[in-house]
Amino acid sequence: MEFIQYEVNGAVGKITIAREKALNALNSTVLEELDATLDQVNLDEVRCLILTGAGEKSFVAGADIGEMSTLTKAEGEAFGKKGNDVFRKLEVFPIPVIAAINGFALGGGCEIAMSCDIRICSENAVFGQPEVGLGITPGFGGTQRLARLVGAGMAKQMIYTARNIKADEAFRIGLVNAVYPIEELMPAAEKMAASIAKNAPIAVRNCKKAINDGLEVDMDQAIVIEEKLFGDCFETEDQRYGMAFFLDKNKEKVKEPFKNK
Repeated sequence: MEFIQYEVNGAVGKITIAREKALNALNSTVLEELDATLDQVNLDEVRCLILTGAGEKSFVAGADIGEMSTLTKAEGEAFGKKGNDVFRKLEVFPIPVIAAINGFALGGGCEIAMSCDIRICSENAVFGQPEVGLGITPGFGGTQRLARLVGAGMAKQMIYTARNIKADEAFRIGLVNAVYPIEELMPAAEKMAASIAKNAPIAVRNCKKAINDGLEVDMDQAIVIEEKLFGDCFETEDQRYGMAFFLDKNKEKVKEPFKNK
């Protein structure tokens, strides 16, 4: 991989977009390598992913404007589809993904962060959808996910004005879950990922699917989705062990990890 670094520590995987000289901007190669990296994640071992950018200035500064500047209408649509396909894969990835946003998250950077389950950021983080200032629309899901996360009114304001917002405002409007000093960001992401990874993995996966799928339908359909995924957890080793341990009056024995079965 030229621009993507992937490492695993226990049950937590970390993907780093490493194109630091270009502020980790997304070009076709980055998107293709990210897509391939997701395919390589061993879901039998890894229970949570962290996504971040190299350095302390930028998470992802956006899509590569140099590459986009000469695209035709058909090529622009194809580039949008390439980004959307990868971001959608990230969004529906079986295990949770935490975005550790270290600096600029503009355009495609904001869009890839919104494709993750949880977003935390550094105090120097800056968010925005500046596309209309470049004569285009957000093309990697920005018009859709931003409205779902912060409400249509706030999303329209950010997109129409192309105005960037800082970390404190991103937290206020619900775009991120927490803000940390830059040196505390990755330890916080790793601690959160570890706390997710220690729980029953089948249950966590089913929770992600229930939330994501349920948000796309009305409540009557959503609770049916939940019922089925709830039922799927029963008769797994994780469910039998978890409930047996809870009911055991003698908790002096060391708790075994969940088996992912």
